[in-house]
Amino acid sequence: MNSYEDYLPTDKHDFDRVHQLKQMERTALLPLLPDLMEWIQDMNWPIAREVAELLLTFPNELVPLIKEVLATNDDVWKYWCLIILAKKLPEDMRKHLKAELTRLVESPTAGEKLEELDEIAREILRTIG
Repeated sequence: MNSYEDYLPTDKHDFDRVHQLKQMERTALLPLLPDLMEWIQDMNWPIAREVAELLLTFPNELVPLIKEVLATNDDVWKYWCLIILAKKLPEDMRKHLKAELTRLVESPTAGEKLEELDEIAREILRTIG
């Protein structure tokens, strides 16, 4: 049996692995999702957009992963999670991020403010009914 690492991209140009991931059964992909989140830390990486598209096919599983990123100190990663993932989630999934988004709006850190996460969070909150 292969380890999970055998399925993950090996570098930022590993389109072959991303293509293989897209062909896998959804249940086989589930344990890989947390590691795949790391590939959207920098959306300038060539495979980042395709990985994000794959992640967005798992909206239920994505919400807790986005929450984990929003709890880190990596403000650029938070930015990409909000712009690339959270904004594109179905509204019923975005609602599960309300507490985190509200915190970003009401009490952003200096770094979060610098990355304009408060403004992005405000924008996303407006889309939640």
